[in-house]
Amino acid sequence: MQVIDLSPEHRDLFAVCLEDWSAEAQEAGPRRARWIDRFLERGLRAKLAVDDRGTVGGMIQYLPVEQSLVDGAGLFFAPCIWVHGHKQGRGDHRGHGMGSALLEAAEADARSRGATGMAAWGIWLPFWMKASWFRKHGYRKADRRGLSVLLWKPFTSDAQPPRWFTPRKAPDRVPGKVTVTAFVNGWCMAGNLTCERARRAAADFGERVAFREIDVSEHSAMAEWGRSDEILIDGRPVRTGPPPTYEKLRALIAKRLPRV
Repeated sequence: MQVIDLSPEHRDLFAVCLEDWSAEAQEAGPRRARWIDRFLERGLRAKLAVDDRGTVGGMIQYLPVEQSLVDGAGLFFAPCIWVHGHKQGRGDHRGHGMGSALLEAAEADARSRGATGMAAWGIWLPFWMKASWFRKHGYRKADRRGLSVLLWKPFTSDAQPPRWFTPRKAPDRVPGKVTVTAFVNGWCMAGNLTCERARRAAADFGERVAFREIDVSEHSAMAEWGRSDEILIDGRPVRTGPPPTYEKLRALIAKRLPRV
């Protein structure tokens, strides 16, 4: 196994989170590719894990925390570390140490760039991006919101822990219509997919439903709203995890129509 820096050769593959075989990756659209182009100029870094056959099986992306979706200073933040675990496409690469190698390489790179520490996020239940996995690699809890745990590993004695942004205000609702609001950052293919499905579901109802997209890719927008990759229907968050299907989102919107 080898860990390499992202290069133009693998840019398109990185933009679809190694799932170039997936119809969902196409459905999510090009938003993540645009996010990558913007944030590479702002310090976004990425590394890929390649097996001995030359197949890319894992990836990590990390950027200065001041450009990220969390509040902090001096750190690098890793919004995603992903080892391909599907049988489709490039196959299941879990269980071979790719994740650990990627995290160690990212930490070394962040240190070399003067970072005071590395932050990441995980789920406190044993699902994807498990918080317990980061703890095994020396990370500790900095903050928690719902199922999401913000973790960090300081490199220096003066490092300061990151914090989740707190939701500060609710989006306006359109009188006389069901209002669907999508807060979207762009970094996550799953979040982009949910946004596109919500847009299509809202459009099915014509003028009875108002769809609003709020771009929170800028750090200042995250500070203003405190929300990222979230769908609200008449101000109520839609529970996510795996991206909700178009059919589920359509049904949730239809359920609100008689109340308008």
